[in-house]
Amino acid sequence: MVPLWLEKAMPTTLTLKNIPDEVYERLKAAAEAHRRSLNSEAIVCLETVLTPTKIAPSERLARARQLRAGLSTTKFRACDIDTLKRQGRS
Repeated sequence: MVPLWLEKAMPTTLTLKNIPDEVYERLKAAAEAHRRSLNSEAIVCLETVLTPTKIAPSERLARARQLRAGLSTTKFRACDIDTLKRQGRS
């Protein structure tokens, strides 16, 4: 898959200022993990958020069925579910 920014003949330049240190460090770590430059990683992050891929309803349904098939067949009682919810909030 070719990133969208590589398909365009004349890309636009964008300068970012006052990036919070934590955001910069996370972007830098992600770039290193994906073996990309900071610029390339920033573009991929923006593309991911701003140009989400559309999934056909049939594919979404197939994914849901696949996830459901992987679930445990154990049935929970309502009181068990309430207990588990309370435990998760502590």
